[in-house]
Amino acid sequence: MDEFLAEMAEILEADAVAADAVLDAFDAWDSLAVLSVVAMADTSFGAKVTAQEVRKVDTVQALYDLILGRRAAA
Repeated sequence: MDEFLAEMAEILEADAVAADAVLDAFDAWDSLAVLSVVAMADTSFGAKVTAQEVRKVDTVQALYDLILGRRAAA
C-alpha cells in the first residue's frame, strides 16, 4: 500500500495521500491523472484496468482495491 500511496501522491501532485482521500478533492484529478493511474496499475502492479473503471471509484482505497482485484484476476 505504501508504494501505491507514493505513486498516487505523485500523480495527484500532492505531498502525501491517505487511503481514505476522496479523489475529486484533488485539483490534479483529471483525465490525464486517470490515464496515469491506468498506466501505473499495469507497470507497477501488473493489473489491467480501464479509464472507465478508474473514473467510477471515489476514494484512493477503492482505487487500490480495484487494482489489487485485477491483479489477482490476471
